[in-house]
Amino acid sequence: MAGDKYISFNRHVSGFSFANLGLFTGFADGIYNAVYSLVILEIFRSSAIVGLYVALYSAFCMFVGLFANEIFRRFSKARVFYAVLLMLAAGYAMMSFSIQPETFITLDFTTGIAITLSQMLIPLFMADFVKQVGIARLNARYHLWMNLGAFFAPMIAVSIAGYFGNRAAFMASSVIYVAAWLFFKWFHIVQPDKEVKPVNPRRTFRALWKNTRAFFKMPGMLRAYLINFGFYSLRAMRYLYVPIVVIEAGFSKDTLGLVLTLGIIPYLILSEVMGRAVRRYGKNIWLILGFASFAFLSAVATIVTGFPLIAIFVLWQISGALMEPVHDLLFFDNMEPGKRSRFYGVFRTSAHLPNVIAPTLGAACITFFGATTSVWFVTAVIGALAVGIIITPHK
Repeated sequence: MAGDKYISFNRHVSGFSFANLGLFTGFADGIYNAVYSLVILEIFRSSAIVGLYVALYSAFCMFVGLFANEIFRRFSKARVFYAVLLMLAAGYAMMSFSIQPETFITLDFTTGIAITLSQMLIPLFMADFVKQVGIARLNARYHLWMNLGAFFAPMIAVSIAGYFGNRAAFMASSVIYVAAWLFFKWFHIVQPDKEVKPVNPRRTFRALWKNTRAFFKMPGMLRAYLINFGFYSLRAMRYLYVPIVVIEAGFSKDTLGLVLTLGIIPYLILSEVMGRAVRRYGKNIWLILGFASFAFLSAVATIVTGFPLIAIFVLWQISGALMEPVHDLLFFDNMEPGKRSRFYGVFRTSAHLPNVIAPTLGAACITFFGATTSVWFVTAVIGALAVGIIITPHK
């Protein structure tokens, strides 16, 4: 294994074991994402301000990701993962009962630390235990389980929200993360403790800046970063604004749950298929098809209303399913195994920076055009630019 040292672990543990965690994360995050933007809309009463809030939240998560290398340098990945799963379980439980907006926001930022670290740790664990399987196959399995969990999540979320209020759905996410903690505990992973040295803030920031510069100087990493940035920009806009647009268009929460559930079907169908297709045809063709089709459907979404718009919200999930198993392979395929933990924190900011920039652009579009559906201009441009980056020759 190419990553950190492991003293012992359950003999049945493999890369697929960590990929199976996708069932828990997909289920919990699917419930969370189904009602999250609606809760924030309840607090701020403006879809434009929702975008700005999410941008601020994501900027915070991005900085957490940048400092993740310092955390992993001082504590073993297993110890950190145990902690963040419990942190998510406790945080979401408290968010389900929080009444005051400031309490909810404080808990939201606190759980943001945990979710950022958990999203980084699972791919790193899979890379450590990849053996001869290949990271593409593990990615496909992880996303299959994640999407299977997400398939059932929206209807459960809107059912809970309908009876007890939007925030109550977070309790279900809390229970699922408790189950994830118990599942991970079954792995019996033991890693050597690392010596915790006093932190020099100036040296830490200097090391962070040096690490970031080194990452972007490495061949192919800027391109990998931009493609991942594009994928997560489209994902951020979809998660944030689809629930708001559906409700603003006069559809019920049951319709929203159905839209979100149907949108998972392409991911379930294509997850394993894409794992084989990538090995046979490579990555670029699927990235081009995914970004190009998303851009086209986004352009159409700016001019249609009613059920045709609902149909687009489902159809463009096919675009996302084509890209999901391959969007980060440019990093894993081109980064030396021994350097993945060091640079993954920098690369992972490409998953958080889009949540800063894309919603801010969306808020600007809403303010200028006066309609929430204008945000699809942003996704159309992002998709087109991503295609340009992929087809441009590189060294």
